[in-house]
Amino acid sequence: MSHDDFAVEPVRGLPETPPEGERILWQGAPDWWRLSVEALSLPWVAGYFVVLAVWRFITMMDQMPLVTAIAAALPLVIMGIVVCLMLMLVGYIQARATVYTITNRRVAMRIGAALTVTLNLPYTQVGRADLKLTKGGTGTIVLDLMGDTRLSYLVCWPHVRPWVMRRTQPALRCIPEAAKVAHLLAEAAETRVATPKIARSAPQHALAAE
Repeated sequence: MSHDDFAVEPVRGLPETPPEGERILWQGAPDWWRLSVEALSLPWVAGYFVVLAVWRFITMMDQMPLVTAIAAALPLVIMGIVVCLMLMLVGYIQARATVYTITNRRVAMRIGAALTVTLNLPYTQVGRADLKLTKGGTGTIVLDLMGDTRLSYLVCWPHVRPWVMRRTQPALRCIPEAAKVAHLLAEAAETRVATPKIARSAPQHALAAE
C-alpha cells in the first residue's frame, strides 16, 4: 500500500483550498542535484576530502611503498564518498518534500522534510524579487519581505538567501526555467498590487428633515 505524507492537503502544496478568485499559476520544486550543489555545498565538501586524501598520500609516499601510501589515503576517499552520498540524499529528500506555488495573489512555499511548514507570502508583503540564474536555466528567486514580517532562518533553510540571517529572505531555490517563472511572478505581483481594493461600507440612511 502506498503512503502519501501530504494526503491531508486539499490542494497539493497548500494547507487549504484557495479562496474564491484565487488561481494557481505555477507549481514546482527545486532540482535536487542543483540544490545539493548550491545549498549543501557538495563540491566544497568533495574538494575538502580530496585535499585531505592527497595530503595524506604525499606525506606517506616518502615513508612507505607507493601501494601502502595509496592504501593509507583510501579511507579518506571512502569517507568523502559516503559524506557526499549523504548530502545528495538530503538534497533529494528536501526537493521531494518541497512544493512552490505561485497564484494570482501570493507565493506559497511548502517546505521541510522532518518539520513541514507552509509559508504564505501575499504580494502586498513582498518588496522585491531578485533572480539568480545558473547554468542550464535553473535559478533562485529571492523574495525580500516588507514591514514587520519575520521568518526563522533555521526553519526555512535551505529555502532562503544564504547567510542573510538578520532579516531572512525566503527563496525559491534551484527551480528549472527560473527566468520564465520570475517573469510570471512579476506579472502576477504587479497585477495584484495595482488592483484597487473596494471596501463595502454599511448602507447610509438619509436623515428626515425636521
